[in-house]
Amino acid sequence: MTATPLRILYHHRIAATDGMRVHVAKLVEALRARGHLVKVVGPGAGGETVQAGVATGLERAAERLRRTLPAAGYELLELLYNVPAYLRLRAATEAFRPDLIYERYNLFLFAGLLLKQRRGLPLLLEVNSPLARERAEFGGLRFRALARRCEAALWRGADVVLPVTHVLAGDVRRVRHGQGGVQVIPNGTDAERPADPLAAEQVRRRLGLGPDALVLGFVGFARAWHGLGWAIEALPILPPNTHLVIVGDGPVLKSLKTRALELGIGARLHIAGSVPHDEVAAHIQIFDVALQTAATAYASPLKLFEYMGLGRAIIAPDQANIREVLSAGRDALLFEPQSRDSFCSALQRLCGDAALRARLGAGARKTVRETPLTWARNAERIEGLARELIRRRPVSVGAGVPAASVAESP
Repeated sequence: MTATPLRILYHHRIAATDGMRVHVAKLVEALRARGHLVKVVGPGAGGETVQAGVATGLERAAERLRRTLPAAGYELLELLYNVPAYLRLRAATEAFRPDLIYERYNLFLFAGLLLKQRRGLPLLLEVNSPLARERAEFGGLRFRALARRCEAALWRGADVVLPVTHVLAGDVRRVRHGQGGVQVIPNGTDAERPADPLAAEQVRRRLGLGPDALVLGFVGFARAWHGLGWAIEALPILPPNTHLVIVGDGPVLKSLKTRALELGIGARLHIAGSVPHDEVAAHIQIFDVALQTAATAYASPLKLFEYMGLGRAIIAPDQANIREVLSAGRDALLFEPQSRDSFCSALQRLCGDAALRARLGAGARKTVRETPLTWARNAERIEGLARELIRRRPVSVGAGVPAASVAESP
């Protein structure tokens, strides 16, 4: 007998149209493909996903607020956002009658936890980063103690927490004090997405790349810590037909262009800019070498899975969260983090060995399929966790579900 479809209330607070929005879109799509009914609640048009890579008025307004308001003022707005968020969630609950809440964690966002407590709905909380620590270090966080308390309350209050890496899971488990209910679910990709040689060739022509060009490629918002400057500095020592393509925007692009001109390689740097997500795959297909030049220690970089799914030869830092996905010499070349020499050595090796590039690209695609590292598999796992929570749900409304009732991931 076919299992009854789940009614999932998917809650987020994402105004951006970058990888975060792609994650939401792909997971919702995969859950619906399994027959489940998913009601998305969040900023924008009913919270539903928008075309990733195309900035919206909402995103621009949020960015203006970040730039113009003092940090404390912006954080107060984040706290106040819980009022309309809870009202939207409550209205959606009454109209949609969900079986559970699936929420993407954000700092100071506790409307979903409040709804869980008042309505007795199971709560699955996806955690992509330790935001209290991250924003304290990089975002000028003012209400630090309050942020830590809010984060701890959310991580403890969810029935199951879904960190994207085992590294991040360690942080979550310490906060939950042995409570259990932690399952690692990384990012994913579409394993069966077919290549589109025609679209790739159009990208090559648009960027002015000849048929013999050897392409190093990077996808994402380019920041200084990403280490793209290393790739620029390496171009003069690589074969003269080597080009660097950056797909995305970012604050360091101007300085990268300036440095490329100083080195006399301006014609070998190509910036595609931000493109809609459905066009990203065609750009990745032209990469001979896909660059994951740096990664935060706890992240599950979305671009990495996109590279793997499209069978690209990958260079990435040799660190714990990356090794959760890649194996050196099997599906990627790994370099010593923070070592420009190690990065350049790996880059020179790949650029000079077409057979190695082909073998690593095939290995990356095999890893995606066999693990599998797909959105479809993620949706299947989430479904299993949700059904177990619902099965164990106490009869009394508002009682909550013991988190330890769902086994830990290994």
